[in-house]
Amino acid sequence: MKTISSPRHKMKQPTSEFIKGFSIEITPKGALNVEHFADYLEPNTRVYVTSLPGSDFSETITTCKRLKKEGMVPVPHFTARRFKNCTDLEFALAQVSEQAGVNQVLALAGADKQAAGQFSDTISMLETGLFETYGIQSIGIAGHPEGNPDIEEANLREHGYKKIKFSEVTDIDMYMVTQFVFEAQPIIDWIENIRDEGNPLPLVIGIPGIASLKSLIGHARACGIGASKTVLIKQAKNIHKLLSLQEPNKLVQDLATYAINTPEAKINGCHLYPLGGFTRTAEWSRAIARRC
Repeated sequence: MKTISSPRHKMKQPTSEFIKGFSIEITPKGALNVEHFADYLEPNTRVYVTSLPGSDFSETITTCKRLKKEGMVPVPHFTARRFKNCTDLEFALAQVSEQAGVNQVLALAGADKQAAGQFSDTISMLETGLFETYGIQSIGIAGHPEGNPDIEEANLREHGYKKIKFSEVTDIDMYMVTQFVFEAQPIIDWIENIRDEGNPLPLVIGIPGIASLKSLIGHARACGIGASKTVLIKQAKNIHKLLSLQEPNKLVQDLATYAINTPEAKINGCHLYPLGGFTRTAEWSRAIARRC
């Protein structure tokens, strides 16, 4: 098990490098509360646009169009279980590529309890060949360092293996973006394990945004976060910490140290989950990235 050992006084530059080029996500509803994305993000920042159960995909398209117009790189979520068939999927791809210039997506199974049609998982959607047809150049797939409450571990590993095999036969660049975690060691252990198993894909590590400890605990429970959640539970005994906003500083420092000391881990940066606090998270991330 690889652990973190670099002294704290060496952390400033690695932390800035780790955060620099971060991506962030937003819901179409949340985007309505952001007057100008350029007030909070550098040009060409990748902004992932969620597609939640029960939402209308047209809202995702509208948000992608706006992001493109404002100088950002829109990365819409394509959740397999929401699409009824290939025709439905093709229509969505045509809309985002033609109207918003999208050439990057995040491909997920989705949080829908039941599939709307023929796609029950990510790989069945990827294997249609439609992403290649519509000029998609980059696809992110999900990584689950602490498991997935909706999928048994054996099935999770099987799905991961199929997606990696697909990455070996497609011309599309693929990478893995992880769920967010709250401390570094569980994700470092996971990275070491998948590397031993031969994972070839670059990794983008999920980081929780600026939120209250109470809110973070709620999101952790909802998303099935495992071992790293215990660090939050311990802090919750302090009522002041429970109600005050938390910044993921130690987590970022520890991951930055690991990334710079372990290039074979293939960590290509981080993805911010705002958890309801988009502007605070974006401002914090940009400030860290600008430090030298």
